Amino acid sequence: MIKNFLKITWRNLNKNRMSSFINVGGLALGMTVTILIGLWLKDELDYDKSFDNYERLGQVYGHVTTNGKIYTGRAMPIPMSTELRSRYGRNFKHISMASWMENHILSSGDIHVGRKGFFMEPEAPGMFSLKMLRGSQNGLEKPNDLMLSESAAKALFGDADPITKQVKLDNKDLVTITGVFRDFPENSSFKGVDFLASWQLYVASEPWIQNAQDSWDENSFQVFAEIADNTTFEKVNASIRNAKQDHVSDEQKNQEFRTIVHPMRDWHLRSNWENGVLANGQDQYLWMFGVIGFFVLVLACINFMNLSTARSERRAKEVGIRKTVGSERRAIILQFLCESVFVALVAFLLSVLLVNIALPWFNEVAGKAVTVPWGEPVFWLSGLVLSILTGLLAGSYPALYMSAFDPASVLKGAFKAGRAAAIPRQVLVVLQFAVSVTLIIGTSVVYKQILHTKDRPTGYDRDRLVMIEMRSPDFYGKLDILDNALKKEGAIEYMSESSSPMNGVHSNNGGFGWEGKDPNLTAVFGTIWVTNDYGRSIGWELVAGRDFSKDFGADSAGVIVNEAAVKYMGMEDPVGKVVTWGGNRTYHIVGVVKDVVMSSPFEPVRQVAYFLDQENVNFMNFKLSARMPVSESLAILERTFKTVMPGVPFDYQFADQAYAEKFVLEERVGKLAFFFTFLAIIISCLGLFGLASFTAEQRTKEIGIRKIVGASAFTIWRLLSVDFLVLTLVACTVAIPVSYFLMHRWLQKYTYRATVGWELFGGAVVLALLITVVTVSYQALKAAATNPVKSLRTE
Repeated sequence: MIKNFLKITWRNLNKNRMSSFINVGGLALGMTVTILIGLWLKDELDYDKSFDNYERLGQVYGHVTTNGKIYTGRAMPIPMSTELRSRYGRNFKHISMASWMENHILSSGDIHVGRKGFFMEPEAPGMFSLKMLRGSQNGLEKPNDLMLSESAAKALFGDADPITKQVKLDNKDLVTITGVFRDFPENSSFKGVDFLASWQLYVASEPWIQNAQDSWDENSFQVFAEIADNTTFEKVNASIRNAKQDHVSDEQKNQEFRTIVHPMRDWHLRSNWENGVLANGQDQYLWMFGVIGFFVLVLACINFMNLSTARSERRAKEVGIRKTVGSERRAIILQFLCESVFVALVAFLLSVLLVNIALPWFNEVAGKAVTVPWGEPVFWLSGLVLSILTGLLAGSYPALYMSAFDPASVLKGAFKAGRAAAIPRQVLVVLQFAVSVTLIIGTSVVYKQILHTKDRPTGYDRDRLVMIEMRSPDFYGKLDILDNALKKEGAIEYMSESSSPMNGVHSNNGGFGWEGKDPNLTAVFGTIWVTNDYGRSIGWELVAGRDFSKDFGADSAGVIVNEAAVKYMGMEDPVGKVVTWGGNRTYHIVGVVKDVVMSSPFEPVRQVAYFLDQENVNFMNFKLSARMPVSESLAILERTFKTVMPGVPFDYQFADQAYAEKFVLEERVGKLAFFFTFLAIIISCLGLFGLASFTAEQRTKEIGIRKIVGASAFTIWRLLSVDFLVLTLVACTVAIPVSYFLMHRWLQKYTYRATVGWELFGGAVVLALLITVVTVSYQALKAAATNPVKSLRTE
């Protein structure tokens, strides 16, 4: 029986090649979208699962209630690890202090490379289950131990065995290679970590870190933990709640500190905290693209349903004869379902080929490294299940519809589908275009939000602004030397140094006071230390007072604040006013600048204070000359760096590139949404094209008669097109309120957000109508151009 079904299926596919191409092609495109989204979802859901102890790993976070609002962060003091071990040790299996992942210089002979890494305690390699290629996980026992990733070891030593060899870290500390671990996978929170160095070395490297060992106020470090096997994160968090609260100073008694361990399973997808509550993060995109994938596949299934039922009259006699000779309805239903499943299987094989072609581009846009798992049985089993489910979904309505034909009416030639039979098809067409228009509007809103934020005034000039991180002692004390040398060659206009780059504020501090301050207010400011010419280097805009200047020796006791700080302090005429910090340091406000967007461009700028200091700096800023090509200026910079600091790599970043990186996630979402929307439109157009072709074929004689009595080509075009245009307008009427509701909710997560005007919805409607006209017009004009004599001879 199955063999007979397959023969009939093949004959029908071969007989109706146009509809077969549309059915197979549409389903293939729909399944391509589904598979791509499925591979992306799997990669997202598998994030960090490469760690053996994934379910029990976490990071210590703190909730701080300040001025009635809860702020959440992972910056911890060094004593926190000792407190957790000694007082709450039964809750933990491993605890490790860690620095932040930062850029450092690794040098071996004449090879100098910049790599990112952590300083960690000895328990870390075992806790994170490093996959060791050489050495063991006990590679951080001694102060000068260093463990390298496979790629970093290759960059420094080629194929030679690096174990026991020595490298210089930041051109000052000689360290010994004790192990080589496999690179962390792309879907890991530790992606890009190329070395682990000893925590003891980190403590010994800087006096301020040594002084912070017993300080609960220096929140400049991280704590990772693995909870014990016999407990849960909920129990641990209830136990350690007051781990920091019990050690706060008198100045902080009006603040509430709550300590928790944030599970690794939530690091990637649920990392946003809103007023102390874990909110949606990237997991919302999993739902969004999952829904898009489902609807795109449904669009392809609708094509199959529409074309199958539209051509039902051609198979009416087949059904009638089969029923007459004794076939039961369920057997006929089974045949049609087998046909649709066979088409879906063919479409799946084609979709796998399309996925393989699209993956390189898809990975580049999505920032992934997913591959088609050719050798995994689960993939092929999933594909088989997808094909069967798709075939059953696509073939269900046609099977039920055509199996219900009355054999007597069919064999007498009295069967006609009638106008009522077209209503379900019209409903499905409306659903198709409603989904497509919703996707068009959604994608437009995403891009509008990105453009709206990109056009936001940033308060500084990103053009020709270059940043270089000061990774080693070689950089310090070179400001005047580099400044004079580069200006002499005309490569730069200004140079300065700062404690934070232009894409972030690395330090926030409390303890600020001023005249008229509410005594119950805990004042927290972003704090940035800068050198003279910082303002000229970045091109900030003064709104009151003056910039720092070498001509004013008292500027070491001066401070420049942004407009947000003035508003925060409630000051009028702030220039000259006194600000205290820590109770014993007094500063005079010398200037006020426009808000500089350094953190999230989607949020309001917070209060920031800029202090003059040449010691607490970590970044060099160069304003390249406008009178020289950028490439030439960079060449002079590189040559000068190699002369002044021969032991450091010349690694730089343009400020505009750093700013653009803040939009990476939104732009990826926008590009992927555009790609899937484009495919959804193609699928809808394929179905519309097929229906238009069928309609023109069905009305061949009518068109011939109308042409003979003088109907113009435009009249024929209008005859065949107007019904589809009406359906498109109905679809737009359905899609607009739905898309408005969905996108309004999506925009609420941004404080600085675009407004959605009716011109956007009008544009989507015009585009949908244009797509319909272009799709239908080919068949309409083709029918209009057909010789009426030939049309009237058609049976």
